[in-house]
Parts: sequence; structure tokens; C-alpha cells
Amino acid sequence: MSIRPYRDIVRRKSRQVMVGSVPVGGGAPITVQTMTNTLTADADATIAQIKRCEEAGVDIIRVSCPDEDSTRALHKIVKASRVPIVADIHFHYKRAIEAADAGAACLRINPGNIGSAERVREVVKAARDHGLSMRIGVNAGSLEKDLLEKYGEPCPEAMVESALDHARILQDHDFHDFKISVKASDVFLAVAAYQQLADACGYPLHVGITEAGGLRTGTVKSSIGMGALLWAGIGDTIRVSLSAEPEEEVRVGFEMLKALNLRHRGVNIISCPSCARQQYDVIRTVEALEKRVAHITTPMTVSVIGCVVNGPGEARETDIGFTGGGNDTHQVYIAGVPHHRLKDAGIVDHLVELIEKKAAEIEAARHRLAAE
Repeated sequence: MSIRPYRDIVRRKSRQVMVGSVPVGGGAPITVQTMTNTLTADADATIAQIKRCEEAGVDIIRVSCPDEDSTRALHKIVKASRVPIVADIHFHYKRAIEAADAGAACLRINPGNIGSAERVREVVKAARDHGLSMRIGVNAGSLEKDLLEKYGEPCPEAMVESALDHARILQDHDFHDFKISVKASDVFLAVAAYQQLADACGYPLHVGITEAGGLRTGTVKSSIGMGALLWAGIGDTIRVSLSAEPEEEVRVGFEMLKALNLRHRGVNIISCPSCARQQYDVIRTVEALEKRVAHITTPMTVSVIGCVVNGPGEARETDIGFTGGGNDTHQVYIAGVPHHRLKDAGIVDHLVELIEKKAAEIEAARHRLAAE
């Protein structure tokens, strides 16, 4: 009997679509998305928010385009953005065509609410002419009336049927460059819908728990639902929906992927919850350290442990380790090996210096390899 390595997530096979220059599905790295909450017509405010999300590492950004003022501003927004822009379209097929003309990389639509077959044909033509992909976005809160009558309530079967009905509309126009989402605020409903959809089609899936709540509540709900799906190999791009600033959604998304060993970006701090054995203030040290190293994008692991019970063991598995010791004297590890001791004063400054030095070394080595 062969046993799969416990850290090896086998991802669901899917076709690949491009969102601008970013591949989604087909074995490409799972991408992290968010959505702006500024008025899209206010191009400067929207661009400023996009820049903050780019600093957090976002791969793809969605903006709402409910009116002509929004699609008019999209020209400026697309030019200023370093990442692909997805135009969120509801009902108004002309907005989709305008967004395509403005340089959007992807259209988020429900073909069924665009209107007549002729209007859908025009949207598909605009997408094809401009090399755009699409996302079919099904939401439990806005299912079609006939499906609610058929099933009695929002359920996984209704959501999957809706998604496949919308997919069929695009397939009938010989358009296949799309991904699908079936989101719900109920974790059980969303997970079951995605599981069924994953079995029913080979298109890439955009995964998320919609309307999850505030920063803490939404992070927990999203981590449970999205984590279950990602663990099962389901999901090609993700958006963590929080009542918080968009850059927070990006940070949570990357932390989720890091926890599952699916993406690595920035410093992964392994720290203990602290107890009476701690030899320094672990909580305050970690709080300060996280803020000080938030700008570092180079992947590395750092352990910050309060005492010698688990400290040496954790340090053996990390790039930089710090373990509390007696008499206000602590042990620093480099590459798992004891390296030097450190007094209480300047713990955070010293660790930041070590982390920045390590990041520089990793990046230099990466550049050397690229040049060879």
C-alpha cells in the first residue's frame, strides 16, 4: 500500500485560462485576488487602493463597473495597474463591451442576466476580439427564480446547475476561456457546491466564501471553507471576502496558501502562544516583528519561541530561530544550528537585521542562478 506524503496536496486537473499575463488553472500557482471598494469612477482613489494591494502581493484585482463613468475611468486604472484588472459586470451588456475596450483582462459576468442571445454574442465577440477571459460568478444569494422554485431553497445542486447552465451559454458560442465560482456565505453550502462542481466540469475554479464577515470572523470562516477545498486540491484562484480593506484580504489569502504549502511569499513566523515558562515577552515581540518584516517578499521561515521546551526543535526546521533562555540571555539559530546568544535589549531590531540579511542573500543567489 503506497502512502501519499502528508504535505502533498494533489490538485484537481483543470484547463488553463489567462487573465492578462497571469495563468489560472492547468497546474499554474494558485493566484490571490481581491476587489476594490472605492468608486471606480474615482480613478485616482481606485488606483491608490490597487497600489496598496500590489504591495501586499495581489495577483489579480477586480473592480465593479456598474455605469459608464466606471468603464470610462477603467482606461486610466488599467494603465496604472501592474496586475490584471477584472471588470465586474451585472445586467448591462454594454458595460462589458466598454470594459473590454478599456483594457480589462477578464469579465466577471452571469451570461444569463446579460439579456438576449444577441447581447451575449456581442459580449463574447468583444472578449474574443480583445483576448479576454471570463468568470461565471454564481452566488447563493442571487440564484435564478426557476431554480429556487425547482429546489425550494439555495442548495449545492441548484448552484451547480446554475453554473453549468451559464457555462453552456458560453460553450454554445464556442467560448471556453472562462473560470467558474459558486460562492455562498454558508460554509457547508459553499464547500458542497464547489465539490460537486469540481466533479462536474474541467474548468478552473475561483474559490471563496462570500460575505464572510469582518477581519477576524471572515478570516476564520474563509479559512475553514476555503482551507477544506484547497486541502482537497480544489481551487485555482482565491478571493477572501472580508469587511476589511482589500489589502487585508490579500494578506489573509497568502497566509492561507502558505499554511497549506501551496504558495510561499514573505516571512513565515512560527511562534508559541507563550506561557509562564517564557523568558521574554513573546506576544509583543511577535507583534512588532510582523510589522517590521511585512515589506519582505522573500520566502523564509523564522521561529520565535519563548523557552527551551520546543525552541531548539522548531529552530532546527527554520531559516532563523530564536529561543528564550535564562538570565535574560537567549539563543539565536541560523539554518537550524546554534549561532550566537542575545540579551533582552534589542531583540526585535536584531531579528529584523538577521531576516533582512537572509532575504538579501536568498535574492542574490536567485539572481546568480538566473544569470547562469
